Amino acid sequence: MKAIIPCAGLGTRLRPHTLTHPKPLLHVAGKPILAHILDELVAKGVRQVVLVIGHHGEQLITYVRRHYALDVHFVEQTEPLGNGHAVYVAREYLTEEEPVLIVFGDTIVRAPLPELLGQRESVAGVRKVADPRRFGVAVLDDAGYVRQLVEKPEEPVSRLAVVGLYLIQRPARLREALERMVRERRMARGEYWLVDALQLMLDAGERMRPFPIDHWYDCGTVEALLLANRELLDLEAPPVPALSDAVVLPPSAVSPGARLSRCVVGPYASIAEGAEVVGAIVRDSIVHPEAVIEDAVVTGAVIGERARVIGRASRLNVGDHTRVDL
Repeated sequence: MKAIIPCAGLGTRLRPHTLTHPKPLLHVAGKPILAHILDELVAKGVRQVVLVIGHHGEQLITYVRRHYALDVHFVEQTEPLGNGHAVYVAREYLTEEEPVLIVFGDTIVRAPLPELLGQRESVAGVRKVADPRRFGVAVLDDAGYVRQLVEKPEEPVSRLAVVGLYLIQRPARLREALERMVRERRMARGEYWLVDALQLMLDAGERMRPFPIDHWYDCGTVEALLLANRELLDLEAPPVPALSDAVVLPPSAVSPGARLSRCVVGPYASIAEGAEVVGAIVRDSIVHPEAVIEDAVVTGAVIGERARVIGRASRLNVGDHTRVDL
């Protein structure tokens, strides 16, 4: 099985963090978003991965090659023209040799992959949402097949959001649809959307089933990142380390390489490798590698790599290499 993972988005809603890192390398529940995706795929036997990179793509190359023994190919999307264009630039890997799994690189999905990968028809991962205007949605026909896919509808035509997980049984048909989409410049809001290419496939007779997803974590904003952190820690929190000079309240994820002293961490804290927390309280927060929090109370915060927070800080969104003294 082959997986294509678009990872080239600019992640503007996650600035300042995405000014210095690609969005898939931001941490949630103890590791980068991309690690959640790859660990799930590797555990289910996926060994060939195509990563579509762009913004700070060299960091993704370094990370994947350092941590995974995969048959991995990197394809560059030189212009940020949308998720449909991201799959389009990787179209050489869409052949009839085998089905392909498409997983968006800014979304964490917990799904029964063996059941999904065993499907004989193409499928789209879906989940009911209260406000479908933020997402692409699937409209079903009377037989339960996907009839229409609409990206961010102004008027709710369905509450079944598509979650950025697709199994395509005949990838060459998707390739043809992507090439037609770009050739005919079928754009919306200045971007090519994958759902528009998939719609061309549906219009040409492709049958696609919805596949219900119970656990789906959108990581597109700081608020969504923190919510995903809380929900993933509730779902699968690692063991709480026993420390002589610090208290860790579950559920929390603390890297073995973090340094904790005279502090209370958690609940819902994610403390990365090399981070240091001294004389502080940190809860409901994500602390990236090599960051330092000292003599502060930090709640509902995302602290960037090598950032320093010193003093009585509370709710923060601090980018890399920043110092905050309060």
